[in-house]
Amino acid sequence: MKGRWTTRPTRTPRPASASASGSLWRDRRFVRFWCGQSVSQFGDRISELALPLMAVGALHASANQVALLTALVWTPNLLGLFLGAWVDHRPAKRRLMLLADVIRAAVLLSLPIAYALDTVTLSQLYTVAVLTGTAAVVFNTAYSSFFAHLVPPESYVEANSKLSASRSVSFIAGPAIGGGLVQALTAPVAVIADALSFVASAILVGRTRVDEPPVPTTSTGPSLLRRAREGLTFVIHEPVMRAGLLCATTVNFFTFLSGTGLLVLFADRVLQLSPGAIGLAFGAGATGGLLGAVASPAIARRIGIGRSIVAGAVLFPAPFALIAAATGPTWARLGTLGAAEFLSAFGVMLLDVNLNSLQTSVVPDGLRSRVAGAYSTVNYGVRPLGALIGGELATLAGLRVTLTVAAVGGAMSALWLVASPIPGIRALKPESDRP
Repeated sequence: MKGRWTTRPTRTPRPASASASGSLWRDRRFVRFWCGQSVSQFGDRISELALPLMAVGALHASANQVALLTALVWTPNLLGLFLGAWVDHRPAKRRLMLLADVIRAAVLLSLPIAYALDTVTLSQLYTVAVLTGTAAVVFNTAYSSFFAHLVPPESYVEANSKLSASRSVSFIAGPAIGGGLVQALTAPVAVIADALSFVASAILVGRTRVDEPPVPTTSTGPSLLRRAREGLTFVIHEPVMRAGLLCATTVNFFTFLSGTGLLVLFADRVLQLSPGAIGLAFGAGATGGLLGAVASPAIARRIGIGRSIVAGAVLFPAPFALIAAATGPTWARLGTLGAAEFLSAFGVMLLDVNLNSLQTSVVPDGLRSRVAGAYSTVNYGVRPLGALIGGELATLAGLRVTLTVAAVGGAMSALWLVASPIPGIRALKPESDRP
C-alpha cells in the first residue's frame, strides 16, 4: 500500500444506482445481496439449535462439551487481526466471500453424511465449529470492503437497517422453524438447511458485482504483521473508531456478565417462570430488535446519528436493571422480563445500525478488512471473558447483583462516546461532499 494509513485514498468511481436517488429496494444489486444474507441468517438460526442438539442427542455430550462447542465457534475471531490483514491484501473480496460460503456449506454437509454412515463424532463437531467460525471471520472482514462499495455512503444507515431487520426477523421465526425441522427430520438432517442457505448466499453474492479498489499484487509489499499493526493503529488513533471500539467492548463485556444462559437461569429459578413464558418474553425481545432496526434511520435523521449511537449504548444494557428488580405476581414478573428484553433489543439495534454505518464512513478503502479484523479481535475477544467473570460473580454475589452490575457497567460505556466527536455528528456526508 502506498503512503501511510492517514492518507485519504482515491475512491473508485461508483456506478449510478437507484439508491442514490431513492430507496435501496430499487437497487437490484443490494436487493440481491440482501436476499442472500437474509436466507443465510435463517440458516444460522437452524444450526445454532441443531448443532447443540446433535451433540446432546446423538453423541450424549456433557454440559462442558456443549459449552466448548459454542466457544469454538467464537475462537477464530481472536485471529481476526491477522485474517483481516490477509484479506485486505487479496484482490476481489467478493470471491473470498463466495469461497467462505462454499466452505461453510461443504463443512456442514459433512455432518449429515457422517451421521448417515454412523461415523459422526464430537471431534468432527468441534472441527466443524472451528472451520465454519474461521470462514465466518474471512467473510465478515471481506464484507466490510464489499459493503462500502455496494451502496453510497449516504445510504449506509438505510442498508444496515434493512440487513439488521432481516436478522431480527430470523431471531423471531428462525428458532421455531429450526425446532420444527429438528423434530421432523432430526438435528443432523436439519443442518442441511443451513448448508443450502450458504449455497444460496454464494450464488447471490457471486452475482452481485461491485467496483472494488485495486490491490497491490507484488510480493514486495508490507508483511502480514505490519499490515495487521497498521489496522490496529488506525483503530487506536482514529477518534470515531477508538471511541466506538471502547464503547462496544465495554458494553459487550458487561452484557456478557449475564449472558443468555444466566438470564434463563434467573427467569427460571428466581422469577419462577415456565419455559413457555420465558420463550414468550424472549420472543418479545426479538420483536424489539426488529422495530429498532427499522426505526434507526428515522431516529438518526431526527436527533442525529451520533446521539442515536449514545442512546443505543445506554438503552441496550440498562434494562437488565429492570429484570433484576422484577417482583410481584406472575404477570408482573413476565411483563417486566418481556419489556426489558424488548427495550434492550431495540437499543442494541439503534447502536449497531448507526455505529456500523458511521465507522464504515471513516475507514479508508485500503484498510477496511484489517480494521474490521482488529476491531472484532478486541470486541469479540472480550465476550468469553465477560461470560466467565459473570459466572463467578453470580456464584459469589447472586444473580440479581450480577444483572445490576451488567446494567450499570454497560450503560457507562456511553462515557467513551461522550468524550469523543461522535455525539456532535448529525449525518453521514455524501461521497461527493468529501475531500
